[in-house]
Amino acid sequence: MTGPLDGVLVVDLTRALAGPHAGMMLGDLGARVIKVESPGSGDDSRGWGPPFVDTPEGRESTYFFSANRNKESITLDLKDDGDKALLTELVRRADVLMENFRPGTLARLGFGTDVLAELNPRLVQLSISGFGHDGPEGQRAGYDQIAQGEAGLMSLTGSGPDDPQKVGVPIGDLLAGMYGAYGVLAALLEREQTGRGQVVRTSLLAAVVGVHAFQGTAYTVGGKVNRGQGNHHPSIAPYGLFRCAGGGSVQLSCGSEGLWRRLCTEFGFDPEAPGLATNGERVGNRQQVIELLETAFADIPAEELLARLAAAGVPAGKVRTLDEVYAWEQTLSQGLAISVDHPTAGPLTLPGPPLRFFAPGSDGEVETTRRDHTPPPVLGADGAAIRAWLSGADGVPQPEGEGGDVEDGHAT
Repeated sequence: MTGPLDGVLVVDLTRALAGPHAGMMLGDLGARVIKVESPGSGDDSRGWGPPFVDTPEGRESTYFFSANRNKESITLDLKDDGDKALLTELVRRADVLMENFRPGTLARLGFGTDVLAELNPRLVQLSISGFGHDGPEGQRAGYDQIAQGEAGLMSLTGSGPDDPQKVGVPIGDLLAGMYGAYGVLAALLEREQTGRGQVVRTSLLAAVVGVHAFQGTAYTVGGKVNRGQGNHHPSIAPYGLFRCAGGGSVQLSCGSEGLWRRLCTEFGFDPEAPGLATNGERVGNRQQVIELLETAFADIPAEELLARLAAAGVPAGKVRTLDEVYAWEQTLSQGLAISVDHPTAGPLTLPGPPLRFFAPGSDGEVETTRRDHTPPPVLGADGAAIRAWLSGADGVPQPEGEGGDVEDGHAT
């Protein structure tokens, strides 16, 4: 139950969120992830807060906790020759190296893609940037909210065309990390056929454009530039958030004509009423549909309304706050909250990995999902052990001290 990537070594040079999220995904799958951090301050996100957790040794950032479980930490100064030698030895042993410096930074430090490939021809290299490693704006630093705006997502989010809003989590960073991990897995699989690694590149821009989905083809094929329109679907009706009694609300989705008819039967609507008979008509008359449903729901409390929708077979749900989500039995049943014991902050509950694995057999499935998660590491906590491992493996001398910081090449 160590995970499908057991035996894979990942050297993680990334910081902030996009790259660390990718590394955490690989760690969740059982890879050994060695996080290389700048001496003194470490990953930028160690200082992001509040909230922080106060400990006898200082304070720990809950932001850092969100993207760094199942990793080890060593601090290296990539301008120091001794520490460069240590990184070189890590590269020789690694299956994957991940970085999200601004394009060109790692090459200036002596670890360009050609050097890394020469050190280890089987190495899979993941590079995450803000807007791509080339092109007219490839050198721009990448920050999530800027990328959400530049890549069109904010124009699609908000109460209306004049109210652009970011998503409530750094979705550009998270998507870039997910695409990055997905690319690494594909490259590792291809390496089984070719025996050689390769460079995988993605960016915040690419990740957000990659999830434009129907909004993208609405423009590229249909010539329509959609804009934010609140909590209602631009191509399906009714599908969205509807107010009900006592200031409450429910969400419901009629993704087929059959579901629309079930809704109408339950609440006494005419499914063939003028302007409402087809999805296309309802989308064109969305405000009329909203008013029809909210008038019918006005005297029905949310819990009663949800029960009636469920009985009628109409998909529906509530809008939960995060405390409600993490107390929900369904969340807990899926392993989406895990417990770890942090060396300074003590027992912690963290959001859990979103994947589960099962081995089918004649007596039914046996779950093989990794359960032995480790807490996000204290800065440099594993440095001595990693140095000893490297020294014992190939006789590499351990350098004195751990020097200063690397240049600011922040990308994502």
